[in-house]
Amino acid sequence: MTKTIRGIIGVLALLVIWHIAAVRTQSVLFPAPLDVFTSWIELFREGVMWEHIRTSMSRFAIGYVIAATVGIVLGLFFGWFAGAWSFVNPIIQILRPVSPIAWIPFIVLWFGIGDIPAVVIIFLAVFYPVLLSTVSAVGRVDKIYLKVAQNFALSRTQTLWKIILPASFPQISTGLHQAIGTGWVFLVAGEMIGAQSGLGFLIIDSRNNLRPDHLLAAILTIGLIGLLLDLMVNVIEKQIYTKWGK
Repeated sequence: MTKTIRGIIGVLALLVIWHIAAVRTQSVLFPAPLDVFTSWIELFREGVMWEHIRTSMSRFAIGYVIAATVGIVLGLFFGWFAGAWSFVNPIIQILRPVSPIAWIPFIVLWFGIGDIPAVVIIFLAVFYPVLLSTVSAVGRVDKIYLKVAQNFALSRTQTLWKIILPASFPQISTGLHQAIGTGWVFLVAGEMIGAQSGLGFLIIDSRNNLRPDHLLAAILTIGLIGLLLDLMVNVIEKQIYTKWGK
C-alpha cells in the first residue's frame, strides 16, 4: 500500500468521524462535512474565497521573498565572517523567541491597518529561521572546499557562488522549507487582527456573522494551501539539487 493510498484512507476516516460527530451533536455550531463543502463551493462561486486567497497569497509572497532574500544574504555574510556574527548573535537570540504576534500592537501603530502589517509579520516569522539556518550551513562547509577554491585562485564572489552556496544549500533549503509553514501560520494570524481582507479576516468575519460553515471552509482552505506550498517547495528543491548534481 503506497503512502498516497494511506493518506487518502486517513482523510476519508477523518471525514467519517467528523460526519458522525456532527450528526450526534446536531448543533448549528458544528456543521457536517457536506454542509461545509456546500458553503465552500458557494464562496468560490461568488468569488469571495478567490479574492481572499489572492490577497493572502500576495501578502505571503511579498513577505516571504523579502525575508528569505535578506536572511540568506545576511546569513552568507555572517556565516563567512564569524567575528561579525559573534556581535550580532546575542541580539538575534533575544529577538528570535518573541512571537511576531507580540509585535502587532506596534506594527498597527506604525503602519496602520492593511497589507503592510501582514507583510511585516510574515517577514518576522520567516527571517529568523532562514538567517540562522544559513549561518549554520556556511559554518559547516567542509574546509577542504575552501582550499580547493584557493588552489584554483577563485575570487571571493566565485567562491561564494560556486562553492559556499551549493555546499550549504541543503541546510539552507531546510530553513526555507520550515519558514514556509511558519510564515503561512503567522500570516493568517496577522490577518485575523490587523487586516480587513484575506483568509484570516474571513475566519473572523465568519465568526462575527455566526457562519461556522464558512469558518470551517476558510480553515480547510488554509490547510490545503499550506499543503500545496509544501509540495511546491519539494519540487523546487529537487530541481535545484538536480542542477547542482546532488
